[in-house]
Amino acid sequence: MEGPQASPPSLGEGAPGRARQMELVGGCYEQILFGFAVRQGENWTPIPDFTHHAHTASLSAVAVNNRYVVTGSRDETIQIYDMKKKIEHGALLHHNGTITCLEFYGNAHLLSGAEDGLICIWDTKRWECLKSIKAHKGHVTSLSIHPSGKLALSVGTDKTLRTWNLVEGRSAFIKNLKQNAHIVKWSPSGEKYVVVITNKVDVYKLETASVSGSITTEKRISSVRFITDSVLAIAGDDEVIRLYDCDSQKCLCEFKAHENRIKDIYSFEKEGLQVIVTASSDGYIKLWSLELDKIQDRPSLLCEVNTKARLTCLAVWLDRTSETKENPDNATTSSYVNEDEQRLITRKKKVCWTDNSDKSAKEDRQVMPKKKKSEGTQQKKKMKLQNSK
Repeated sequence: MEGPQASPPSLGEGAPGRARQMELVGGCYEQILFGFAVRQGENWTPIPDFTHHAHTASLSAVAVNNRYVVTGSRDETIQIYDMKKKIEHGALLHHNGTITCLEFYGNAHLLSGAEDGLICIWDTKRWECLKSIKAHKGHVTSLSIHPSGKLALSVGTDKTLRTWNLVEGRSAFIKNLKQNAHIVKWSPSGEKYVVVITNKVDVYKLETASVSGSITTEKRISSVRFITDSVLAIAGDDEVIRLYDCDSQKCLCEFKAHENRIKDIYSFEKEGLQVIVTASSDGYIKLWSLELDKIQDRPSLLCEVNTKARLTCLAVWLDRTSETKENPDNATTSSYVNEDEQRLITRKKKVCWTDNSDKSAKEDRQVMPKKKKSEGTQQKKKMKLQNSK
């Protein structure tokens, strides 16, 4: 993508004198990406920061790292937003099909999966497609990168769970499933992972690659999130969040969080405070305070905001200059190592993120197609500020 010849317009100034340590970002069926800056203190306050007509179809996935927010959509594109400069950065156009999953590994790489069966590995420094893998015969429904960056898991509509060796850049193992799984997730330590099929969560141990236990809910599961290595938050097609012990598979706590089905969960830790963030079809994004030593107690509501939209996906962008730390559920989503350090670490691990034999990846390394190069100067454009009155 050719950069603009003049300085790009800013995304918005936000509230004057306010340090943006945290930004709630939510996507919806109405093609909008919402941004709410959260002011922390005795009263947590979400402040409308921007609304952006991000796509030409509903949003299906969102991911964050220290600098960028990326969104995927049914319009088959991935949009990139630079949260430091507050501008739209461009679009990734490699996939042919709905973008189903997005996940960063630190500040150097992004993995994307879509209904075309491909998993693409992107260099987030130059936004090049380093490798394009035909991962599943059907759709890719979910992927998850091991905290070490050496392994990745994916599930798809071909009834398989696939393990990817990122050191050698090849498929390592294929496990046949009885049904299609739609979620896979590593634990923070990487010693276990979960696979979700409809309303059932199977807990696997990495050491044995076998199921150590299962959790079954009444409704279809829409999202899971590791709060700690042993505590898993589960949301489904109802209004309730449930916290389970992964080792005993016992329900530790459940509480009604919304008035409609919950679509996504996020979590992070700030100064010893464990925060769970939920998004629902009722339009609300809510922040909850969870005390791990009193996990049987209902979490307390910190704040809420009504987007008045049908939310589909959720993430929290955290400013790395603040003391806020993302929950270790997935160290791959956000890392506090700078880009040069991250690239050095990746090099030491000899992780094979590139494939010189992949000609198709080389051909698709430009962020925008050639016919749209003339539009490159328009790609970094101003997002609309939402009226905060």
